[in-house]
Amino acid sequence: MKQYEAMFILKPDLDKPGIDKILGHIQELVTKHEGAITGTREMGKNKLAYPLKKNKEGVYYLINFSIMPDAVDGIKKNLVLNESILRMMIVAAEKK
Repeated sequence: MKQYEAMFILKPDLDKPGIDKILGHIQELVTKHEGAITGTREMGKNKLAYPLKKNKEGVYYLINFSIMPDAVDGIKKNLVLNESILRMMIVAAEKK
């Protein structure tokens, strides 16, 4: 398995249950592909450099997980359909 880091920008008007639902969905996708989440960190609400889907702010989350490399594309394709996620990026984590 390989370590990955994912940055998500969520809609700023989501309430706590809405955010928990999205994070739960991400957890579900990772475990479905036999991976494991190793860390989740809320980075807070920040102003965006330019509007994304008519939003000027977003709530940032950083999620670290380990998964087989061939499963990453399936996770990306599934999450891009979620309208509450303004932007996301998944990259291989640097080895420490």
